[in-house]
Amino acid sequence: MRGGPGPAVKRFAPYLALLGTVVLLDQVTKALLVRSLPLHDYVPIIDGFLSLSHVHNRGAAFGVLSDASLPYQPVLLSALSLAALLAIAYYFVRLPAAARLPRLALALVLGGALGNLVDRARLGYVVDFIHVYWRQHAWPDFNVADSAITVGVVLLILDILLESRGQPSEARGIDATAPTPERID
Repeated sequence: MRGGPGPAVKRFAPYLALLGTVVLLDQVTKALLVRSLPLHDYVPIIDGFLSLSHVHNRGAAFGVLSDASLPYQPVLLSALSLAALLAIAYYFVRLPAAARLPRLALALVLGGALGNLVDRARLGYVVDFIHVYWRQHAWPDFNVADSAITVGVVLLILDILLESRGQPSEARGIDATAPTPERID
């Protein structure tokens, strides 16, 4: 008889919960948007700065390749997304247990990538709905998944900067003696 979840499950549980929350929040907000706002419509939230929009991104991040007409583009982008997800997940599980900031960051990135992959696999495109602009300048429309990926990448950069400034690993929540792929005997 088993006594409950093993140590690996306990170690990953908070990060898996965050990943799942990102995917759920992303999919719920997209579903609400699709039901509420016709395609290509914009509703100002903060005039001159922020609008709710409804666009379909058939390209990669921030609309890169959205105007391209590559053969099998949705399948190609889905396959690339899946490969990236698997590589990030592999790296995630190889991190030492005490590497909390990098794990938090990667959970956000994984949740965002998975949220967009669900759209791409199901619809052939990603639903974007946040439009930030100022005068004639506009950022490409994005969604909750993109936001989670961006925050995750910023946290990874922060972790790298803290490490490069010589802040001890222990102060950053990393056990310097824990086995890593480079330290396994």
